[in-house]
Amino acid sequence: MTLDTLPPLTRAEIVSVDWTALAPDEAKRLQALGLDAGARVAIAHRGVFGGKDPIAVLIGRMTVALRRVHARAMTVREL
Repeated sequence: MTLDTLPPLTRAEIVSVDWTALAPDEAKRLQALGLDAGARVAIAHRGVFGGKDPIAVLIGRMTVALRRVHARAMTVREL
């Protein structure tokens, strides 16, 4: 399952990230925010526009807004 398909408020752990699917500067930014393998996350809510962007992701005590394409590059498993 990828992060973009995770149901809201379901806790999960990032298993892997397909860094090749992201631009190098985007990958660095996500890693700096702690969105890497082993991080525990949950979807707080999704955007209301057509593509449901952005996705608000809870990671630790932070809420980070991600584009759906970035969340799709992250494989997660439910906890």
